[in-house]
Amino acid sequence: MSVLSETQSFARDKSRDAMLAAMNGKPTLIGLSRAEMGEALAEIGVAERQVKMRVAQLWHWLYVRGVSDFSDMLNISRDMRELLDRHFTIARPEIVEEQISTDGTRKWLFRFPPRGAGRPVEIETVYIPEEGRGTLCISSQVGCTLTCSFCHTGTQKLVRNLTAEEILSQLLIARDRLGDFPDRGTPDGAIVPAEGRKVSNIVMMGMGEPLYNFENVKKALLIASDGDGLSLSKRRITLSTSGVVPEIYKAGEEIGVMLAISLHAVNDDLRDMLVPINKKYPLKDLLDACRAYPSLSNSKRITFEYVMLKGVNDSLEDAKELVRMLKGIPAKINLIPFNPWPGVNYQCSEWEQIEKFADYVNNAGYASPIRTPRGRDILAACGQLKSESERMKKTERLAFEAAMIAGHGED
Repeated sequence: MSVLSETQSFARDKSRDAMLAAMNGKPTLIGLSRAEMGEALAEIGVAERQVKMRVAQLWHWLYVRGVSDFSDMLNISRDMRELLDRHFTIARPEIVEEQISTDGTRKWLFRFPPRGAGRPVEIETVYIPEEGRGTLCISSQVGCTLTCSFCHTGTQKLVRNLTAEEILSQLLIARDRLGDFPDRGTPDGAIVPAEGRKVSNIVMMGMGEPLYNFENVKKALLIASDGDGLSLSKRRITLSTSGVVPEIYKAGEEIGVMLAISLHAVNDDLRDMLVPINKKYPLKDLLDACRAYPSLSNSKRITFEYVMLKGVNDSLEDAKELVRMLKGIPAKINLIPFNPWPGVNYQCSEWEQIEKFADYVNNAGYASPIRTPRGRDILAACGQLKSESERMKKTERLAFEAAMIAGHGED
């Protein structure tokens, strides 16, 4: 079901203004660090003695109150608001489409303005409500370079990295649309957690490989977890990677969020085929990086994603090797039933076989939930996200479900 309400029509009008502002060379303040924001204010003539105070005010309005128009910053003088508006934008990008699944899952198609000599691009963001939490799946790139053989998103070529602003904007718009900022109402009939935040957890599991866009992802996640702003606990933020080993070390040291690994195989020969980045960073190197990830404990575990492929990686011997391989790593293993898409050569494991696999792993002491499909009717599962901006050519979004994004981070 597609929804385009009067409120959303207004949001789209405002977001088009944001795109026009960007095309006219108006920089955004969203996604800047405090130091960068201070430098930007100084450059437009804000007095040095006022810069720190103005940064604190802007930070509060942007990330606590969630405003997207300088005129709403009521404790800042009109002259200062007009000065800011002449030089910067804080408007949201365009919402092209919002879809709502029968199970409450929401998917947004966002359009971001051109960068340099490029053209506008589109990405998808998914929200999954569960009992006691709401998880937002955020994209980090337009397209992907990894070409994992079972993943339909990976059939789209990389167009470009998303900026820190574009990564954060996905969270800001989701909170707008769900009524998750102060004095905002939740849409009638929306399925959201009964208490607390509507967006309580975020996962970097959308389009792209986050660690191939390290600096922008790092900046966005540090702002998202800043205690004076969006204030999401780092234990409620999960960064998923297919195994960019050097950046895993950096992520642990410089970001410090929860880690998820797209594993899918227990030997290098098979993983080379399923997840080709394994040829560069084989399993031994990947698992060494996991063991070295800071602050690992039974309460801060690494999640290993494992898509169940019939006759490929689902035998009892595979389960035994998985347990042996992960020995000494505090871990949870998400078992993901595969849903074939046209042209793919894989099939989903039999349900009985998935349960046998899960029972063995569980009995060995590792939690191994079998992920329930969500958002099937709006093509909203991870691996299913495929924007319409592959080198600006329209592409067909075909049904595929390779991973589930719910259940990450602490409750």
